[in-house]
Amino acid sequence: KGSEYFSDGISEELLTVLQKIPGLHVAARTSAFSFKGKNATAQEIGQKLGVAHLVEGSMRKAGDMVRIAARLTQANTGEEQWSENYTRNLKDVFAVQSEIAQTIVEQLRGQLTDGAANPTTKAEIQAEVRAAVKGGTKNVEAHESYLQGRFFANRHSEKEADQARVAYQRAVELDPKFALAWAGLAQTHVWDCNYATEGGQEGFNAHLAAAREAVERALALEPDLPEALFARATIETNFDYNWKSAAETLRKALTLAPQDPALLMQAGNLAAARGEKTQSLESDRRAVALDPVNAQARAFLASNLSNSGKQEEARTEYARMIELNPSAPNSHAGVGLSYLLEGKFEEAATAAQKDAADWARLLIMSCARWAQKRIPESDAALAELIATAGETGAYQIAEVYGYRNDKDHAFEWLERARRQRDAGLPILRADTLLPNLHDDPRWDAFLRKMGLADDQLK
Repeated sequence: KGSEYFSDGISEELLTVLQKIPGLHVAARTSAFSFKGKNATAQEIGQKLGVAHLVEGSMRKAGDMVRIAARLTQANTGEEQWSENYTRNLKDVFAVQSEIAQTIVEQLRGQLTDGAANPTTKAEIQAEVRAAVKGGTKNVEAHESYLQGRFFANRHSEKEADQARVAYQRAVELDPKFALAWAGLAQTHVWDCNYATEGGQEGFNAHLAAAREAVERALALEPDLPEALFARATIETNFDYNWKSAAETLRKALTLAPQDPALLMQAGNLAAARGEKTQSLESDRRAVALDPVNAQARAFLASNLSNSGKQEEARTEYARMIELNPSAPNSHAGVGLSYLLEGKFEEAATAAQKDAADWARLLIMSCARWAQKRIPESDAALAELIATAGETGAYQIAEVYGYRNDKDHAFEWLERARRQRDAGLPILRADTLLPNLHDDPRWDAFLRKMGLADDQLK
């Protein structure tokens, strides 16, 4: 169990390489890993993941050596198509991953062409795999720290985000030229900017500065590293509000890794910010199709559906999200918002009460009680929201004031959110709680300040 991070990490690295190979449809990490330790047949796994082949294997680490067994299986029959065992020094693990990836692609391309890959095809595959395997290290300790970082980062909790950041930091200290570790470190700091509750504005500023530095270090080493481009695009969208630059960064990243669900989700966020609802929904649906058991992908799709007026479909997606991660923040509150927008105020309050995130619960509770004319309860929820989230969550407070048609306070808190670089602001144009502000001259002025006026987005 103690080396679970190592086996998971090696598997995820191989999956990431295969995702970047043109012409392959590869199930994303969360969905692929959902079968780990389960006694499912090849046919069941293939059907649920929507794939024709399965890559399976095992690994054992002993001292400075690693033994890897890999096999390629046809999903519809369970028949083994290829298998190989490798015993190598840990410092050569990246080379083994490249070798396995190349062989798998050769096997699949050979099947498509009704025979073995010819020398020209082999050379092309080698070039594709080389392009996909970037940013690594030969430092064994740095690589192990990096794998630990990925292991903790994939848990998506504040405590484990801290552990991931420590592991990534150690990796770059051991090998300052380890571009993937710099990208991982950047992504962890971005996560803290979005979700961490400690440190207030000072902590947010420190994480944002560290994220920027780590992104630049990664891209200076590997300018075409999708993982680093993802972190840069997230910063440009969520905190810099630099919509055009974010679009260009995402375009480049998706060219390099078109099957990356995280990139597709970020593309959906950017499209939503620009008021492009159709494109936003399309990106989120693609992310869910690639990674159907990814709760975050379901969350983005559900929110987008709600903002597009598709409340029943949104609740279906929120239900799937809650099934995957019952404690996901803004899941039950998302259900509450969909009821709120339908005028079902008691159902909205009941759903929101179950949410694990206080800010999400208080936001919907304040709006629902206001709509029910239970003003003291609405005021109490809003006061608690201001007391607990005022320093880092100004946008949600602006939403409550906007819904209550208190325009002066709404614009005051929107301006605070802009100064705080609140990650909620990109949904401004699509926000279903703010229509009361649209006929106020300050609305168009604020959109322009955010770079979101129609003529600025052309």
